[in-house]
Amino acid sequence: MKKYLVIGNPIDHSLSPKLHNFWFKKNNIKAIYEKKQIDEDEIEEIIIELKKEKINGINVTVPFKRSVIPFIDELSSEAKKTQSVNTIYKKNNKILGHNTDISGFELAIRKKGYILNGKTIFILGAGGVVPSIILSLIKMKVGRIILANRTKKKAEDLKLIFPQLELVNWGQIPDFEMIINATSIGLSSNDEIKLNYENIGKNKIFFDVIYNPQLTKFLSKAKQHGNQIENGKMMFIYQAHQAFTIWNKIMPVIDEETIKLLDI
Repeated sequence: MKKYLVIGNPIDHSLSPKLHNFWFKKNNIKAIYEKKQIDEDEIEEIIIELKKEKINGINVTVPFKRSVIPFIDELSSEAKKTQSVNTIYKKNNKILGHNTDISGFELAIRKKGYILNGKTIFILGAGGVVPSIILSLIKMKVGRIILANRTKKKAEDLKLIFPQLELVNWGQIPDFEMIINATSIGLSSNDEIKLNYENIGKNKIFFDVIYNPQLTKFLSKAKQHGNQIENGKMMFIYQAHQAFTIWNKIMPVIDEETIKLLDI
């Protein structure tokens, strides 16, 4: 039986096993998908297990999307550009790293019918998924991308990769049409990003990459103040869909049953 794994820290919130095991069953594939919380010094050991084919594929979540790169033989163009890997597999005796977050985000935005062409996007955070979101936004021809991060150095490092980024200090709120929470603030029910929703106004798009819980305080308060809200569920499904297809050479169906599976 084939074995797949998602690694991260924390990992309890991940619904990857639920989704992939559902697709395995639907497509009569003899495989199991599990989650494993690791520390950074365990990454190499996990990759060795993939080389030995004790594991057949790995997904990577926070905070290891960059840390895994030194242990990978070859990066896809997307992973190279973003310096971010979320899908690892073995092919022709090489360990390959790919990034399915880029198209995962774009497909989620397009499914909702949001047109971001020429719009101003404000991103909170500079962690693992942010380079993928930035590249996706560039592909969608947005007007401006403004970013704030609690640690300014991380934001400045991102600007070296994407010179068009505009940086503001954490706590500053520029005018925008869409705001994206790409931090982990919201994984705990007590977490809250301090925003002045009154000043921000109405009819903005609030997107949270977090999908579990489905309604973070960031989203619930935005909705109360008359804004459109979207969590990271569809982005999560689309990025998983592509990883599954790469590993199994089968494109699973994304239908209402799949989407409702993740309603928890």
